[in-house]
Amino acid sequence: MRVTHLIKAVGIAGAERHLLTLIPGLRARGVDVDLILLVEKDRILDDYALFMEAEGVPVERRTIRRHIDPTLTPWLNGRLRQRKPDILHTHLIHADLYGTLAAWGTGVRVISSRHNDDPFRAVTPYRQLIRFLWQLTDAGIAISSAVARFSIDTEGAPADKLNVVHYGIAHQRPVIDKKAARADLCSELQLSPDTVIFGIVARLIAQKGIDDGLRAFRRVVDAFPDAHLVVAGDGALRQALETETERLQLSDNVHFLGWRSNALQVMAALDVFLMPSLWEGFGLTLLEVMSVSVPVVATSVSAIPEIIVHQETGLLVPPRDVVALAEAMILLVEDSALRHHMGMLGEDRLETHFSADRMIDQTLAVYQRVVG
Repeated sequence: MRVTHLIKAVGIAGAERHLLTLIPGLRARGVDVDLILLVEKDRILDDYALFMEAEGVPVERRTIRRHIDPTLTPWLNGRLRQRKPDILHTHLIHADLYGTLAAWGTGVRVISSRHNDDPFRAVTPYRQLIRFLWQLTDAGIAISSAVARFSIDTEGAPADKLNVVHYGIAHQRPVIDKKAARADLCSELQLSPDTVIFGIVARLIAQKGIDDGLRAFRRVVDAFPDAHLVVAGDGALRQALETETERLQLSDNVHFLGWRSNALQVMAALDVFLMPSLWEGFGLTLLEVMSVSVPVVATSVSAIPEIIVHQETGLLVPPRDVVALAEAMILLVEDSALRHHMGMLGEDRLETHFSADRMIDQTLAVYQRVVG
């Protein structure tokens, strides 16, 4: 079987990280896979392409003019006629649009992955455009049941075309030396090893609800002045979030680390992971946190309840409820045994429900049904 994956990428977030596991896994199962990366001229993703190529994945990068590029569809059409894949597998809105139109009339079957329940998809004219594209798509893969419901209710996706395949990651115990990670972070921030450390690892954008996290953490610090919060990641809201931190008089307790290549090591050093998202197609970071046995406090939005079991592997609260968020955080500050128990249950759940092998096998099964 021959499959071409297509994605527009300006950074390495959930969908891009997902492909780092999926595509090499498909190749290991005998699928002839290549990747077309649509990039912007100032973000050509050299490291990402090099990683894929090191895994034996042929990569072609095409620089496009941000959102509208009339030359892209005929270029992709030519590539598909030359390559002759059985399937074009598209990821995210640019690939869905340009890839689906390019495949029209070539005999190449189209599978579209839905990675998020983005609010913009409910807005006209996007909604009408996406409904049209579903008519030209042979099958869809939703990364969660929540995203599948959104695709059906909002995008008009035919239910019989959709397949739910959760993200998965490769995991072997121990994945990282937690004691060393903890010592490194405490040394970097000059914190006592006994400090209770919360952490957020995310793009600093509105979707992640980090402003709610800061306001909830203000209440935590009022009760436990020695608690600390680290924020690893970067994004458009960094300056605004740092300003809010100062306004809340939390500058001594909140640490903005910026983007970290060793994000998993940061996660392993935490006592509690915080995800106050407003929506979340899946939340791949949650699987990584579970791999290092760290409990989670998160909002009960979108796919998060499919991953985190309330009162077992973490605590879930309504979105935008700063009081409930703070109460959940305080409960875990007070109970170190509960933190440890939830972290261990999370790692067990990862291995049984969200393995890379399971994700790859289920994706391959969708391919086989489409190709027949």
